[in-house]
Amino acid sequence: MSFFISDAMAEGAAAPQGGGLQLIIMMAIFFGIMYFMIIRPQQKRAKEHRELISSISKGDEIVAGGGILGKVVNLGDNFIEMSVAEGSTIKVQRQAVSAVMPKGTMKSL
Repeated sequence: MSFFISDAMAEGAAAPQGGGLQLIIMMAIFFGIMYFMIIRPQQKRAKEHRELISSISKGDEIVAGGGILGKVVNLGDNFIEMSVAEGSTIKVQRQAVSAVMPKGTMKSL
């Protein structure tokens, strides 16, 4: 009956290939790729955001995280008071500021 189905023969154990050095090298390459593709750009964006927040001064026109445009009226340690319309002010956290707009942006809208 072995005419249609060939007999399966087991192979001997294969000799280990490479070793621990190749694994260490591959892990180092993988970490290097992750560092330059994910970690480094994220740290750069965080640094730029910290600089943006520290450079805010009274009279600047800013955009909060929710897209609210307003002019800075008062600065605190953790909060910024901004005027969004004539006679109405709101407080937002410093971390919620996403951009500083050029002067005159509110008038042009």
